[in-house]
Amino acid sequence: MLHMQAEIGEQPEAIRRLLCEEGAQIARVAAALRARQPAVLLLVARGTSDNAATYAKYLFGLVNHTIVALAAPSLTTVYGASLNLAQAAVIGISQSGESTDVVEVMRQAGQAGALTIGLTNNAASPLAASVQYPLLLHAGEEKALPATKTYTASLAALAMLAAHLAGDKRLLEALAALPEALHAVLELEPIMAEAAARFRHIERCVSLARGVNYATALEAALKLKETCYLSAEPYSTADFMHGPIAVVEEDFPALLFAPPGRAQPVMEEMAQALARRRAASLIVARSPDLLRLAALPVAMPVDVDELLTPIVYIVPAQFFALHLAQAKGFDPDAPRGLHKVTRTR
Repeated sequence: MLHMQAEIGEQPEAIRRLLCEEGAQIARVAAALRARQPAVLLLVARGTSDNAATYAKYLFGLVNHTIVALAAPSLTTVYGASLNLAQAAVIGISQSGESTDVVEVMRQAGQAGALTIGLTNNAASPLAASVQYPLLLHAGEEKALPATKTYTASLAALAMLAAHLAGDKRLLEALAALPEALHAVLELEPIMAEAAARFRHIERCVSLARGVNYATALEAALKLKETCYLSAEPYSTADFMHGPIAVVEEDFPALLFAPPGRAQPVMEEMAQALARRRAASLIVARSPDLLRLAALPVAMPVDVDELLTPIVYIVPAQFFALHLAQAKGFDPDAPRGLHKVTRTR
């Protein structure tokens, strides 16, 4: 079995460990945030972790009514700018904890008076050492280059923090049910392997979602780029309608992530628009009406809180990338020219 395949399968237990082993520390960090009452929450990340930060932008805005921004690390590392962060809380996200620019931004944020938090899978990492409050993912070693279980663990840790910060018992209960939901979604692997076989000749596609699952569209596209070398372009459906939809012609491949919730009606409109253009749409959804619009429907077997759907809806995309890479004759564990730890400035 490939490392990537095994690690996709490990996600239920990784989330269970996170819930059991990091809950108390996350509650302490939430208490520190409540005491500090920061004016803004700044998120610092790269790559897959940046997609987790995009999720956090929606999450903390919806659950905690907080102003959230994604950092531009080059302001610090390339331009040498000193930002006024005295009234901010800054969260750095890096599964390895070794992303050079993320660590440097966090170090300088602490010097500027910000409350600093670091999400990482490596307790001995530079990121953990550079922040006031390290939060550990407990995902276990990730041997495949494409991040899978560390991504979903990052999302779950952020959701735990938002829930504790808000005192949202309903969301905490929904988080406790995630491992079982993920177990159910793992049963979709044969369906995604069949989808990959049908799509094995594609060289480009779009990945579409709206709201909290915009992060899912981003992460799905990244996995397809990393493992299959596709030109996979992610969009919010709102942005896609503002011009890029012109690329869609008959049999153009499109992935849509459309869970139940506030964003579902606009996703149904997007699916209808693609159907009119006779696109080859792979739709991941619960709604029978939405699934009927798909060239390849993927019926999700579980309902979860809309805020947590990115944690389960990315799993079919992980399987799709894994099996599409194999169908194309590539090794998804070791994409060409890439390294597990990427250091940029």
